[in-house]
Amino acid sequence: MVGSKPAQSAASLRNPFARGDALSERVRRTLVRSLYTQPMSLAIGAVNGIVSSAIAAFVTGEDVLYPLCLLLSLIAVARVTAAFGVSPEDESTSTRKLELIYEIGAFSYAFVLGTMAAITVVLQADVGVQALMLANAIGYGIGICARNAGRPAIAMGQLVLACGPVMLGAVWVGSLAYVFMGLTMSLLIPAMGSIVANLFGELRDSIAAAEVSADLADKMQVLARTDVVTGLANRAGLNHALVETLLALPDGQSLAMFWMDLDRFKEVNDLLGHPVGDRVLSEVAIRLRQSSPEGATVARFGGDEFIVLAPVANRLECERLAAAILENATRPLRIDGERLEVPASMGVAILPEDGHDADSLMQCADLALYHAKVGGRNQNRFFDKQMSRNLVRRREIEAELRAAIQRDELSIFFQPIVDLETGRIKTFEALVRWFHPEKGELKPDEFIPVAEETGVIVTLGNWITAQAARACAQWPADVTIAVNLSPLQIKAPGAALGILAALRDAGLDPARLELEVTESLFLEDNHSTATFIDELAAAGVRFALDDFGTGYSSLGYINKFPFSKIKVDRSFVSGPNVGKKSEAIIRAVAEMGAQLDMEIVAEGLETLDQVRAVRAAGCTLGQGFYFSRAVPDYLAAMLLAEERDANRLRIVA
Repeated sequence: MVGSKPAQSAASLRNPFARGDALSERVRRTLVRSLYTQPMSLAIGAVNGIVSSAIAAFVTGEDVLYPLCLLLSLIAVARVTAAFGVSPEDESTSTRKLELIYEIGAFSYAFVLGTMAAITVVLQADVGVQALMLANAIGYGIGICARNAGRPAIAMGQLVLACGPVMLGAVWVGSLAYVFMGLTMSLLIPAMGSIVANLFGELRDSIAAAEVSADLADKMQVLARTDVVTGLANRAGLNHALVETLLALPDGQSLAMFWMDLDRFKEVNDLLGHPVGDRVLSEVAIRLRQSSPEGATVARFGGDEFIVLAPVANRLECERLAAAILENATRPLRIDGERLEVPASMGVAILPEDGHDADSLMQCADLALYHAKVGGRNQNRFFDKQMSRNLVRRREIEAELRAAIQRDELSIFFQPIVDLETGRIKTFEALVRWFHPEKGELKPDEFIPVAEETGVIVTLGNWITAQAARACAQWPADVTIAVNLSPLQIKAPGAALGILAALRDAGLDPARLELEVTESLFLEDNHSTATFIDELAAAGVRFALDDFGTGYSSLGYINKFPFSKIKVDRSFVSGPNVGKKSEAIIRAVAEMGAQLDMEIVAEGLETLDQVRAVRAAGCTLGQGFYFSRAVPDYLAAMLLAEERDANRLRIVA
């Protein structure tokens, strides 16, 4: 029924000792525990009671007081011993047992103390002795009410047992003063009862509210450590579990971290929507739980990344577990009747082999994941120390590359693209070169991937475009410049505006700039790519599809985007698999280019036979060492000048 739970909670606060209420039992335990707090106060009271009763017995000389004094002393010692010896924190001792132990000592002590005070009144002992014992009995009864207000029955029982005998003794004496004293003391009981009830109510409600708040805090902490989509631990939950697992890890046992990233998950969200993407994440989470051993922590680290943290006996067990997790997680799944394949890459690190603490373990697993993705995706890779050396090398290159751009250590070289019919240079492709002052020339294969990984490629790409445009502006108007673009450069904010600004600063006609892009660009972000191409194409910039034949080679890209040139990858011209099949492919691409009024460039031409073959296949342009290596800008200008002087570039027919 709606609203039933809040009603029950309110009832629990009003009556915290309701039978079967777990919260009430915890409140009761807390209140009983308060009886055993500050045992030193019991010790002080015990010493005071023993000394006072001993003085009373000694001064009066009454035989009956001596055994009572001894009994009171024994009870007091037993109470103090119990207060120091019994631990209310020991969950094996029941709440009722703790209560009973305290009741026996408290009630017996109060009754003996009250009885001795009553005897001094009945025997009409020395006034000082009567005052001493009455002060002890009444003071004890009132003081204990405040101390033991957490258990009203015990507090009021002690008050009655301490003051009751005195009231009876006063009535027994019968004088007006003593009778009135007894009457006054009787009024003390309801007055203190009211005070105890109020104290108990405040204390009970405060403890109950604190219990409820603690429960809510625990629930909030669980929520804060849980991923709402998958129900797995989130990053905070993983960090907490990682610390606790490391603290509890037995000596000699290893701890493995499996860091998994779903490949191309973005396409699922983009094509099918985020609700379907969330269902995919939930299904992967279920599979990870199924594949993980008992005691493992499974977490969604963020986005489409998952981490499994599991104790393992040895590396062999870790390898088997990694294979099982990846195989189960990447099985095809079906959402709303549609079959989906979501491959994944996984990095694995083991403690203490790879790292000795949580941070180093995560760094190693993350680095192994990076190599799994770079190495072809949909695989797992275990961390090895070579990965760290490569990382250090990449970071070193990144720092030096940023400085090299500032210090003008980079240069632009130009490789000609030649008309295979006339032999004339139609275009120069701009290629970056880095001549390090200490390490010599660094190959683009070394620093371009690092630039792309770190985002430096955006700055570098803009710089290359600007330098190439300035050089081209000095050449004859019929010669164009080709510049390779990185997908990251295209995605950067204002990418098109940056290129147009470079053309404007160089005074170069946009029609003389040709931007080369690869097919992988269109798989990552079609919308931003289309916007970028449309904006520049409208300004007159031309586009070429580079490395055609090595990727997905979809004719849809050629049909959709305004390409004016297709570059056939060098592997079809000078690779190890060159033969009739590659020649047929070149011929088919060339025929398509002729029908679509596109120029076809054959890359990697190194011999005369290759030049003749691609020309016979229908390629219109050629590029490679046969014509020229990439040269500095002044040599590019000399090649153009010599060509203009001779009016042709000789090609052996």
